[in-house]
Amino acid sequence: MKKTVVLYPGVGVGHLVPMVEVAKLFLKHGLAVTVVLIDPQVESTDFSSAVARARSSNPSVAFHVLPPPPADSNSDTAPTNPVIQIFRLLKSMNAPLLDFLRSLPSIDALVLDMFCVDAQDVAAELKLPVYYFYASAAADLALFLNLPSKLAGSKVKELGDSIMTFPGVPPLKASDLPEVTHNDEILKAILGMFDRMPDANGILINSFESLETRAVRALKDGLCVPGRAMPPVYCIGPLVLGGGDQEHECLRWLDAQPDQSVVFLSFGSMGTFSGKQLQEIASGLEKSGERFLWVVRSPRNPDYKYGDSLPEPDLDALMPEGFLERTKDRGLLIKSWAPQVEVLRHRATGAFMTHCGWNSTLEGITAGLPLLCWPLYAEQKVNKVHIVEGMKLGVEMRGYNEEVVKAGEVEEKVRWVIASEGGKALRERVAAAKDAAAEALKEGGSSHLAFVQFLNDLDTSTAPTVQR
Repeated sequence: MKKTVVLYPGVGVGHLVPMVEVAKLFLKHGLAVTVVLIDPQVESTDFSSAVARARSSNPSVAFHVLPPPPADSNSDTAPTNPVIQIFRLLKSMNAPLLDFLRSLPSIDALVLDMFCVDAQDVAAELKLPVYYFYASAAADLALFLNLPSKLAGSKVKELGDSIMTFPGVPPLKASDLPEVTHNDEILKAILGMFDRMPDANGILINSFESLETRAVRALKDGLCVPGRAMPPVYCIGPLVLGGGDQEHECLRWLDAQPDQSVVFLSFGSMGTFSGKQLQEIASGLEKSGERFLWVVRSPRNPDYKYGDSLPEPDLDALMPEGFLERTKDRGLLIKSWAPQVEVLRHRATGAFMTHCGWNSTLEGITAGLPLLCWPLYAEQKVNKVHIVEGMKLGVEMRGYNEEVVKAGEVEEKVRWVIASEGGKALRERVAAAKDAAAEALKEGGSSHLAFVQFLNDLDTSTAPTVQR
């Protein structure tokens, strides 16, 4: 009988997409896989459509949507902060998750998204081995595991721009930590999450060793959790969404462009800008004289709530007067969504302006593209430090942490990355990283061997004894 693993990605497109790639990896190695989802009604239409795409393109993976939690499980006063809402929601889903897992004929392991730490209690009740799939960088994991020992009771917002050092990670400013850590309640929840992760049987990471050698070594040597045992760490990436949509209009447009001539601008499923910032980007792109493909999303209005859908952008209203006409021969604007992986891998794409979400970062690296780093939220400013200072595969868009990035900065960086010697050197470094990623995934490569080791360890693993 096949071994069966259950994967639990929690909520959010950025967590679902790489977890589905993990599911495909399990299938490839002969295991049966079920992905457990939370009712998409609690999330945005972006999540619903991502679930639909995952189902249709992965018929061998079983997807199960949990029913809503019992009505009284969220009887506390509803929190206004979306991060706390997510933690509360995930905790309330333990009962439906437990019921579902009990209904299965057999389970050999439960693999959790990092936000689903409360599901460790479900695994303990069922005496199941439990693993985490960490969908961001190994350096992020090293940093956040070590953060409590560095804060020592201080508040993040009190540290300002002071320099912080962590094992295996380039020095960074305290202000690079996610803005949500300025909220004491959220910081407590996040630190609690990372406090529980070392209790698992192991942690799978969507990265590869040669990309993050120092961080991986720090994790494996236990430097990030002083005084505690660190479970095995398995770098099994880069797990990047495979190609799918080959018919999108932007791909036909790219077909008509010269090799490596187009800057692709895309800022994730949650990335939005003010109307003023959109105008600055447009002005900078126009002045640069370079070719561009830009995914434009509508600005959020002041009443926006997490999970709300944004209206389709009105490009004529959002762009400077005459911009679309003046740039029509060398630029294309796409409303809200583009087939990012296909665009990045297209021969005409020469650089990637990105919000530094980890999925997008890996997609850019595996396509061999230099990264123009414009972090927006969550851990993206930390990722920017890793990309620019640690990996040296990108450059920073100056002003990202101010009111607007100026048109002049957009113009300068776009020209630099496409046409300068510095841009050429950066492209050569990313080309080497692309080759290293491919090597890691080959049979006998570091990521392939790490996953085989994980499967071997799974054969002998039992539910961890959790010290609470």
